[in-house]
Amino acid sequence: MNIDKFLIKEGSKLDLKKQRTDFTGDYTDKKQAVKDLEKNVQRLRELQDVLYAEDRQSLLVIFQAMDAAGKDGAIEHVMSGVNPQGCHVVSFKQPSDEELSHDFLWRCAKNLPERGKIGIFNRSHYEEVLVVRVHPQILDSQHLPDKIRKDKNIWKNRFEQIRNFERHASENGTRVVKFFLNVSKEEQKQRFLARIDEAEKNWKFSMGDVKERGFWDEYMKAYTEAIAATSTKDAPWYVVPADKKWFTRLAVSEIIVKTLESMHLTYPTVTEKHKAELAEAKKMLESEPPAVAGGGTRVQSR
Repeated sequence: MNIDKFLIKEGSKLDLKKQRTDFTGDYTDKKQAVKDLEKNVQRLRELQDVLYAEDRQSLLVIFQAMDAAGKDGAIEHVMSGVNPQGCHVVSFKQPSDEELSHDFLWRCAKNLPERGKIGIFNRSHYEEVLVVRVHPQILDSQHLPDKIRKDKNIWKNRFEQIRNFERHASENGTRVVKFFLNVSKEEQKQRFLARIDEAEKNWKFSMGDVKERGFWDEYMKAYTEAIAATSTKDAPWYVVPADKKWFTRLAVSEIIVKTLESMHLTYPTVTEKHKAELAEAKKMLESEPPAVAGGGTRVQSR
């Protein structure tokens, strides 16, 4: 798969209206896509093991999208094979009073992945230039000085602050990769209707989802500007078609695998001293009396 097709290069212009939401590339068969996803899941597990053992770098995966675009499903299927001990998922909801009393990057900064681990943000600091931009009245609850809250360049300034934050993470060993799952308005409508019609999906739906849908154009404008302004070499954005969930999951898995492969991960080098200790330990283990059934050691008769 040519993942560069979905990459938004630094400094390039973006028009989301020209990005196909139903694109599936050379895949016309869902079964083949599922098989290739399984291969990527296995490869991801292998790479995660090296990342954890190396303990020098980390990976931060950010998911942003409109409601019902498939973020939860992508995370579930793509990360299904990784060791839970080496992966941390954070879902950012409406900020708490404590979070509102800090700068807008604080809650994300304190959840960056440790070295050797994969961190996943289900929504992120980008909500502060998306939802807050579409609903600027939210700024009133953020305890900001008037000169900041009323600054006409507040969004431009936040884009710069986000770039600096992500560059800081990158320069300290955290690779950042960002996904916008690009679902069409019509497909979102059908998924909303399915959530209403299918009892087991009712819990996923709220009236707020429909109300936010009314701001679709405003959100597309906010996403376009945010992605174009913050897609960098160190923290690139990928706009992934999301009308076909099976293709979305495959594309996301392919990008994450290739990102990890580009990090040149290696298992720690074993020193000569450690090799000698391993040889000694092997010698000691092999010299032990053979075990008997039941867990005890064989007792020599007199």
